[in-house]
Amino acid sequence: MNKNNLTDLDYINLVLTLEKDMVKNYAVALTEASNEYLYDRYNSMFEKISKMQREVFELMNSKGFYNLKQVSKQEIIEKLNTLTSKNDEI
Repeated sequence: MNKNNLTDLDYINLVLTLEKDMVKNYAVALTEASNEYLYDRYNSMFEKISKMQREVFELMNSKGFYNLKQVSKQEIIEKLNTLTSKNDEI
């Protein structure tokens, strides 16, 4: 990624990364809010940022920048079983 030749994909990837990081940081802030007023403020900001992150993802997907792999119902069940069995081990 040459700083002089950033593409639309480069820019939107950066925006998505920043949005994801902000969602994670607000989630932590929510768990550490010391009173109800602070919690409500953080929660309001968390919801807005989470919605923006989803909108950026949907834009990327619609432009073909973020391709999702289609999987079968059986693959989903197998993955769920794997994760469930790992959780049982803990």
